[in-house]
Amino acid sequence: MSFPRSPRLLKGGVVLVDPTSGAIQRIVALQYNPDSITRTLQAVSMGTESVNRSEATRLKGPPIETVKLEAELDATDLLESGDEPTLQAGLHPQIAALESVVYPTAAQLIAVDALASSGTLEIAPMLAPLTLFIWSQHRIVPVRITEFSVTEEAFDAQLNPIRARLTLGMRVLSVDDLGFNQRGGTLFMAYLQGKERMAARSRGGTLGTLGLTGLP
Repeated sequence: MSFPRSPRLLKGGVVLVDPTSGAIQRIVALQYNPDSITRTLQAVSMGTESVNRSEATRLKGPPIETVKLEAELDATDLLESGDEPTLQAGLHPQIAALESVVYPTAAQLIAVDALASSGTLEIAPMLAPLTLFIWSQHRIVPVRITEFSVTEEAFDAQLNPIRARLTLGMRVLSVDDLGFNQRGGTLFMAYLQGKERMAARSRGGTLGTLGLTGLP
């Protein structure tokens, strides 16, 4: 039973956007939000590459940010409610939707093969959708999927997976990767500016808190 005043639980997920038109191609919401997300930031500085001491504290650009999470998929509730797609295929549709993030489409592969068969010497790599990782309105970031694994843990009588764990690793794409004029670059700048606004709301400390009356 849900209470009318209980807050609506938001879901994290991945959105695929057409890199040319900006149209949303697919929205993949996580069935259950993970209990934790690991984010790692690696500073991109001049200090380790330059012998010039004046460069030691200079930043070359945004840090390299990576995100890793583990999420669960479970078809139990849908099976109990008689959901027809789940009864027929278990978790296959949800898993396939997530896997589509790292696959080129069949049409793209056929087009590339046709170009190769016709003798085309230079074939451009297939253009993937812009992938956005969304974790509330404060974190909407363009990413590249770097790790994807699925552990299927239980199956129905037709060997359809009905319980699974997903591991997803992502690298945030910044304006260094996408440029300022691309949709992804615009979204990264909005993400960075939002982070700066959040930092401005943080209560600053004092030297007294650190046991100091001044710097030596």
